[in-house]
Amino acid sequence: MQPARHRAPDEVEDRQQLASIARRDSRAFESLYDRYSRSVYSLSLGMLRDAGAAQEVTQEVFLTIWRRAAEFDSARGTARSWVLAMAHHKSVDAVRRGRLRATEPLEETQASNLDVVDETLRRLEQGRVREALVRLPVEQRQALVLAYYGGYTQQEVAARLSIPLGTAKTRIRDAMIRLREALTVVEEAAP
Repeated sequence: MQPARHRAPDEVEDRQQLASIARRDSRAFESLYDRYSRSVYSLSLGMLRDAGAAQEVTQEVFLTIWRRAAEFDSARGTARSWVLAMAHHKSVDAVRRGRLRATEPLEETQASNLDVVDETLRRLEQGRVREALVRLPVEQRQALVLAYYGGYTQQEVAARLSIPLGTAKTRIRDAMIRLREALTVVEEAAP
């Protein structure tokens, strides 16, 4: 026989709250919201870098919890990991949606109203990032581009590149460090 896995009091309470939410208990939902809304918002804000978008993702996450709490399976992980994984996936979806919107053509009236200085600065910054990316070792560049421009999770990056998860994490981290250093040098050298 295997010993029973010890569960922290919060984990047990979270499981009970999700079961209650599945039965449409609004108090349990409020309690779970109070416990995790800051974490969900912080994770989303870190990925999206936009407060409004992070608030929308937070709302989507908790709406999904309200609708699908019965789908939580404690055998697959903790309630906390389920909630935060959902926040991560919805944030990635928001990044992808934003990228699709950004590629839609502008109407002529909108194009005439663009601030030329801001657009020029944005393009210069993109050029600097592109130049810094090209200087990265191929393995690091591949992992970083898949993670940050492709919107893939670290596990997905590892699978796509056929490398261990730890290697994918290391390549992404090292690429970010090198990219930050390269961009800092460029900023310091700028007049």
